[in-house]
Amino acid sequence: MSNNRIVELLGAEADSLLSHTCTTIPKESLHLPSGDWVSRIFGPSDRNIRTLRSLEQIYGTGRLAGTGYLSILPVDQGIEHSAGASFAPNPAYFDPENIVKLAIEGGCNAVATTYGVLAMVARRYAHKIPLILKFNHNELLTYPNLAEQKIFASIDQAFEMGCAGVGATIYFGSEDSGRQIIEVSQAFERAHELGMATILWCYLRNDAFKTADKDFHVAADLTSQANHLGVTIGADIIKQKLPENHGGYKALRSGDSSYGKLDDRMYTQLCSDHPIDLVRDQVATCDLGRNGLINSGGASGKNDLAQAVRTAVINQRGGGMGLISGRKAFQKPLAGGVEILNAIQDVYLSDAITVA
Repeated sequence: MSNNRIVELLGAEADSLLSHTCTTIPKESLHLPSGDWVSRIFGPSDRNIRTLRSLEQIYGTGRLAGTGYLSILPVDQGIEHSAGASFAPNPAYFDPENIVKLAIEGGCNAVATTYGVLAMVARRYAHKIPLILKFNHNELLTYPNLAEQKIFASIDQAFEMGCAGVGATIYFGSEDSGRQIIEVSQAFERAHELGMATILWCYLRNDAFKTADKDFHVAADLTSQANHLGVTIGADIIKQKLPENHGGYKALRSGDSSYGKLDDRMYTQLCSDHPIDLVRDQVATCDLGRNGLINSGGASGKNDLAQAVRTAVINQRGGGMGLISGRKAFQKPLAGGVEILNAIQDVYLSDAITVA
């Protein structure tokens, strides 16, 4: 995809997104993605040689190989959002093999999906593309629905299948978050012991976070704190939703002054309302980028190509490490899904798009 096409897809936001200079946390303070990422960042860490090798495998696969950036295909929506609703737009992806084929054809660094999917195809594909086992899920068949991530597979099963990494979700802010933090922390310890990378979906879940005016589940300050908790329990890579607003702590404290801790400089010196600065805030709480931030691609809609490019530009210019985009890709025919994934990757391959 040409730079002119990227500008065209950004539309009226093109100048704001491509010309913005971040005046909050300077890019010089960040640990930015690069070809030597694993050696430079994780070489001095406590990760063992096997884990470093797995990280190199992930960063060294697909169209973004050797750049330090990531494009990952995640497909756990069959459990998280129900299989019928997820795959009705394209029933071909009920077949696990087609999920992996899309990741390979789309030039992804890795595919992150369920034990059921990977168990059916691991022997054929584990050596062709890095597999990431998403080992916990929130299923929607229980009534009423609960915000509870439960373990569906073991870390040892991921290892036996030849996975390069494991992934998990924690619903920070939920009543069940304490159990999830402990379980995932222990699982990540085991994954590193066996030599696998770790990715954490740092999502928020609490009815109080959604007010009549805004949904603070996507507030920069609250999601950033979730990121910081994620790196604290050993996540190598953080997955987070693209922030859409700011001031979650302020809004919640207006109803409960004892909630959280804040400093007014969080909303002046550390962040602004610009989309790129909101992501910069998320990157900062990932140890200033030592733990890569990948934003989610979001739901499929009418303008998926433009939305995917927009999200990639904001993430890249904010100092992020890439996108993990699923529904925009697998809810289309193969060619359409590949087009979306390649468009995302083209943003990170463009010399004209730089960190703000």
